[in-house]
Amino acid sequence: MAKKTNTNKAITVFGVYGHTGKFVVAELVKRGYTPILSGRSIDKLNAIGSHYPNLEIRPASIDDPNSLDDALAGALAVINCAGPFLDTATPLIEAALRQHVHYLDVAAEQQCVLATYEKFTKQALDSGILIMPAMAFYGGLADLLATAVMGDWAAADSVDIGIALDSWMPTAGTRLTGQRNPGRRLVFSNKTLVHVSEPPLSREWQFSKPFGVQDVVQFPLAEIITISKHLDVNEINTYINLAPMKDLHSSDTPPPQPADDSGRSSQIFLMEVVVRSGDKVRRGQVSGRDIYAITAPLIVEAAIRIANGMIKKTGVVCAAEVFDAADFLKSMCPEHLLIDIKTNQLEKESLQTRYNA
Repeated sequence: MAKKTNTNKAITVFGVYGHTGKFVVAELVKRGYTPILSGRSIDKLNAIGSHYPNLEIRPASIDDPNSLDDALAGALAVINCAGPFLDTATPLIEAALRQHVHYLDVAAEQQCVLATYEKFTKQALDSGILIMPAMAFYGGLADLLATAVMGDWAAADSVDIGIALDSWMPTAGTRLTGQRNPGRRLVFSNKTLVHVSEPPLSREWQFSKPFGVQDVVQFPLAEIITISKHLDVNEINTYINLAPMKDLHSSDTPPPQPADDSGRSSQIFLMEVVVRSGDKVRRGQVSGRDIYAITAPLIVEAAIRIANGMIKKTGVVCAAEVFDAADFLKSMCPEHLLIDIKTNQLEKESLQTRYNA
């Protein structure tokens, strides 16, 4: 894997004044890069810019291709933080192709990620740029963890992803994205993308402390698409515990509130991946704080590795296709994540899957 130094430190952040965008800008500055602040609202851009007087502001709209070209001109990459990504991804990717800059986003939407693969794989390969959707807590983190846990196995029977949150205070963007994506989600079964059953599958999951045994329900997002694109497995499922789903579905749940000077909320998360092959089991887990804030170091680390040539291929790709997954996760520790990976265990527990009443 070649490594080279890129002297261009400019990265356009589109949707910079959103909740996640603010974390991304702060992380880029911390890592020595120069964000270009972009988005539709000049007033909101100026408000962010007041905290970063040395950064350039470039207003742009997805309805105006020329403004997008101007926003991306001269940058080495664009990070799209503006959902719903069903609306913003295609215009930004088309601009990235025109300007020959790499594209990354934080989309969790399955249909958007699937469409990105279908629409842009050939164009990205032909132009030699990298398009990386879903480089976030939902999508990229599970993809990296599943790949690291699978390790040297060429194939496996199943990948199960369990997510435990102590709460979920959704941002306005999360709520808007949910409204924009009312369709049924997809899981991977018999090496095929299929719709989640109605009602969704549920089961118990034995998480480590502080969560313990939790009732969980299927909650597949972008990781189903990304993992299925490059790992040879028969089944992929994602589950989440019930408490955060109640928060998400309640209109009374407030948005995230900062709990420290970094702006992170007090929310804690634990993500576990279980990979099975016959009677062998491999497990890994990551834990940390704030599913929105963790997206910033994930996507910024990805952008920096792309800038420095630490990639295995171009085209439309997911994180674990182009980076060393285990090394990438280690780079997040201990500042952002705690990691525990176990391999070569015998299968000892039954799945005890059940359907909701």
